[in-house]
Amino acid sequence: MVEAVRRQVGSGFLAVIVSSLFFATSGTFAKSLIVTGWSPLAVVTVRVVGAALVLLPWTLWALRGRWSAVRGHLPLVAAYGFFGIAAAQLGYFGAVQRLDVGVALLIEYLGIVLVVLVIWARTRRTPHPFTLVGVLLAVAGLVLVLDLTGAVAPDLVGVLWGLFAAMGMAGHYLLAARPTPVPAVAFAGLGLFAGGILLGLAGLIGLVPFEIGGSTVTLGGAEVPAWVAFAELVIIAAAAAYLIAIIGARLLGSTMASFVGLSEVLFAVLIAWFLLGEAPGWMQIIGGVLILGGTVAVRLGELREVEEHPELAADDVLADPAATAVHTP
Repeated sequence: MVEAVRRQVGSGFLAVIVSSLFFATSGTFAKSLIVTGWSPLAVVTVRVVGAALVLLPWTLWALRGRWSAVRGHLPLVAAYGFFGIAAAQLGYFGAVQRLDVGVALLIEYLGIVLVVLVIWARTRRTPHPFTLVGVLLAVAGLVLVLDLTGAVAPDLVGVLWGLFAAMGMAGHYLLAARPTPVPAVAFAGLGLFAGGILLGLAGLIGLVPFEIGGSTVTLGGAEVPAWVAFAELVIIAAAAAYLIAIIGARLLGSTMASFVGLSEVLFAVLIAWFLLGEAPGWMQIIGGVLILGGTVAVRLGELREVEEHPELAADDVLADPAATAVHTP
């Protein structure tokens, strides 16, 4: 039993690290398209719909004989499509249009603090002191990252998009780890379809601009066709990333998965630095460290709370490995 749990934790840890690396590429490749005239909604819609189509064969295969069980969980899938996919991606891409990739992602990662606040509201139990300290550190870090004390004011619209993405990230971690009979690959595929429908409707009714840009992008100082950036966003940064992330969240639980997922920030900063030349300033580095340190403190506080009150872990336990199995043809 102990050995099985260790294997499950090890597999979950590896899955979250890999998914974090894949997710980290999205900001850089999306921004390369956005600066050529593609609107954030156009980029994210192509990414989501394309990823849903890539996963369609596996989604249908995984759902064979399970449709009756899945129907009762469609509201969960729809909620994941709105928060975990549509809101998170559109908010993040809207933020990178106006902010550096690293700054946009750090704002999005405040979603982990929102996870704590949601659990706090649900349980009505005052968070552990570590958690409260972590929230204060994260807020202080945000002030430094945005350079609120400097002469140049941060782009407010970009910040608001980042906070919208943070709400989506919170939804991702809270919903992806919920127990459900829907296999991981099908949950990812159906969630992407739901998110794609919502994004398409937003474009059709004119809620957010849908604009087509240039046919080439610049990455690492070289010009490449725009379809290369889209292919990376669809296959690596969406289809593979979401599938592996859901597997990892179900194996580790939302708390530990979001903790390990912090590695995405480091990956994203390095990738943007290498391919876009967005080197972070010292103020942003210090602020980023405070945000990440605050997030770590939040997680430590949560773990202490669970140790003292085991009943709080009822919705965040290690999943049954069978529930996370990916069925392939």
